Amino acid sequence: MVTDAEIKRINELAKKSREGGLTDEEKSEQQKLRRKYIDAVKLSLKANLDSIRYVEDLEDNGPKH
Repeated sequence: MVTDAEIKRINELAKKSREGGLTDEEKSEQQKLRRKYIDAVKLSLKANLDSIRYVEDLEDNGPKH
């Protein structure tokens, strides 16, 4: 999971990059934080997609009238 502080730092580095550039150390930090954020988003999306149930599937397994 990505913390609020890490998201804030991602945004700070992005702003600094647009305004004047980053040091090599900051570029490395930015890449690591971005990778962590992307991985967290992918994991969350996968969990959401895995929990989807189709209405047709629920109707087929439900009681017969």
